Order: sequence, then structure tokens, then C-alpha cells
Amino acid sequence: MKIKILLFVLLAMFQFAQAQKYVSKNGHIKFFSHAPVEDIEAHNNQVVSILDPATGDLAFNLLIKAFEFKKALMQEHFNENYMESDKYPKSSFKGKITNLDKISFEQDGVYKAEVSGDLTIHNVTKPVTVKGTIEVKGGSVTASAKLIVSPKDYDIAIPSVVENNIAKEIEVSLDATYTVN
Repeated sequence: MKIKILLFVLLAMFQFAQAQKYVSKNGHIKFFSHAPVEDIEAHNNQVVSILDPATGDLAFNLLIKAFEFKKALMQEHFNENYMESDKYPKSSFKGKITNLDKISFEQDGVYKAEVSGDLTIHNVTKPVTVKGTIEVKGGSVTASAKLIVSPKDYDIAIPSVVENNIAKEIEVSLDATYTVN
């Protein structure tokens, strides 16, 4: 009987620990390129993310083809010529909140967050450190951050004929609202 009770308690603790992870299935990533010839902006609302408040582990995954542009031709060029979406269909980030001791997931508030990890774009992985915010409000968690990405760093070739149309550094903005899994 005691073994059954112990197993029940352990199972309940395991399920409780599992329930403490936060999941976002419709996060948003926007990128913006400002260049003398034109501005380019695209949005992806199909970003999946998992946040473990106990360890600070944080991961994002997205499909490149899910980026939407105002102009269909831009989207086509982005997928076929630059990102080679059929060859490299996904992008990801896997890292950790490095100042987890400054964030309370139990208390409403807006917290400054520092995250370090590996960003993979175009099958190239680079270490990045990003500053952002985590807002805890009524049991919901929202994360937001901005970072600068250089296409050159991720082996994304920009043909010389259009190099003035695309910025050397692209601003990437992220917003994700999490719910308890």
C-alpha cells in the first residue's frame, strides 16, 4: 500500500513538473530591412516556442515559408533565391535565460531578460545573446525581444544586382504569449 501511495505522489509530482512548462504555438517574428532603395518587412505568426521557468531553457522553431510579405514577388525571391526554403526549411533558437534569478513567474510584473543560446538560420548556427522583456500577468507569460542579424553571418548570399535593396543588418523582432502546457 505504501508503495502505491509513493508511486501516486511521484506521478503527481512528475505531472506537476511537466505542467509548469510554458508553450506558445502562435508566436510572432517580424523582420525589417531598411535600405536606400526600399524597405522590406515580413511577418511569421506560426512560431512555436517552449519556455521552462524552472531552468530558464527557451526554444523557438519556425518554418521559413511561413513568412508573409506585402508583395508576392518579394516572398518568392526570399524563399527561392535567398533563404532556399526547400533546402533549409526551418530556423531555430535554443538557449537559456541567463538572469533567471531576476524573473518571477509567480508574480505579475515586467522583467528584463537576458537570453544566450544558438540561433540557426540557413543551416548555420551562431551563438547569440539577446536582451528582452518577460511580462507575467494573470498567469500568462509574454516574451519580447529584438536582435540584429546579418545575412552574411548565416551564409545567405545577396546578389550584387540587388545588394542595395537589402540592408546589411536585419532587425528581427519577436513576441510570444505562453500558456501553461
